[in-house]
Amino acid sequence: MTLRHDRGFDLEGRLRKREQRDLRRDLAPVDRVGARARTAPDPQGDPPAFDDEALVFAANNYLGLASDERVAAAAAEAASEVGTGAGASRLIVGDTPVHRSLERALADEKSTERALAFSSGYAANAGTITALDPDVVFSDRLNHASIIDGVRLSGADVEVYDHCDPGALREAMASRGSASDPDTDGTGADKSWLVVTDSVFSMDGTVAPLERLCEVTEEYGAWLMVDDAHATAVHPGGIVGERGLADRVEVQLGTLSKALGAQGGFVAGSEPLVEHLLNAARSFVFSTGLAPPAAAAAERALELAPERRDQLQANTERLRTGLETAGYEVWGESHILPVLVRDREAALALDERLRERGIVAPAIRPPTVPDGTSRVRLAPQATHTEAEIDRAVAAFKAAGEAVGLL
Repeated sequence: MTLRHDRGFDLEGRLRKREQRDLRRDLAPVDRVGARARTAPDPQGDPPAFDDEALVFAANNYLGLASDERVAAAAAEAASEVGTGAGASRLIVGDTPVHRSLERALADEKSTERALAFSSGYAANAGTITALDPDVVFSDRLNHASIIDGVRLSGADVEVYDHCDPGALREAMASRGSASDPDTDGTGADKSWLVVTDSVFSMDGTVAPLERLCEVTEEYGAWLMVDDAHATAVHPGGIVGERGLADRVEVQLGTLSKALGAQGGFVAGSEPLVEHLLNAARSFVFSTGLAPPAAAAAERALELAPERRDQLQANTERLRTGLETAGYEVWGESHILPVLVRDREAALALDERLRERGIVAPAIRPPTVPDGTSRVRLAPQATHTEAEIDRAVAAFKAAGEAVGLL
């Protein structure tokens, strides 16, 4: 299709600039979702031509539940009995028994009064922050894009504090006094301060020091909102639940589309919080409800998650040890393993050599990460075998030697 006129948009020119900066991306077709999949070297092919099967270390399907037959059966049953889509906003006629059942299970998992399911984790973050309408948001420097966009949409004043640094948060809050200080606008209302952080950071594999963040937010009269997306189901109750902090974190976010292998996001918290969000979060109010098959799949996956956690931990430890023994620097303290390469071109070359050896592990480079910190991000799954973990380590060793990293 040829545009009749660009009216100043010049999309082809923008794409060329991305190509020149090595930032243009393509879709990445696979033939299935799981620890093993066939990939397509030509993403423009229609239909795509798939290569031989490769081991996937690029997905957030941490527990391998996206391809579990029991989860698929739950989705199929909901599709048959309830419908393939909600058909409307849940405030109209899109609220079904599978939605209610999922939300009860999520509230129990997160040790909260209620939970509310959104169409995506992105919608949950953006909708929740804007609906809370905070005066000031204190945001970790490496928070996810959905948090950043939610903060921008809220119109709040923003203080970005150093990554996982409660001391820097305290300094930022101290510079503004306290949320409970007397107001200056004559309304008599308390100021609303919101601290927002991921629990597990997806590009660095770091884990937020939630206990200390709780102390600071409580000291200054703020609320704490934790996006537990990458820890949902991987840890019982997420990082918040595992550390016994459910009664100190006012807003818990989670996702259904990572370890639970379905689609969607959710917020868990108090009864007034959920009631407010279902009335004021625009990404909930003005969106068709979560598809019933996704809701049913997520609830079944939540039931199955405990049987997969130990294996994911074992696979993570085996992979980390193997990579470090091979000579790589591996960052993080979670099930996400960033292998530091530093140089952008070297990271891309390592990615390519790994693919040649049947390993899918993406290069992450600027502007996603700072200059000089390009890396290859690994996410093992519970459904990888020990032999497959060892094969990945061997591929990293050979590929690293081929591109001069080892």
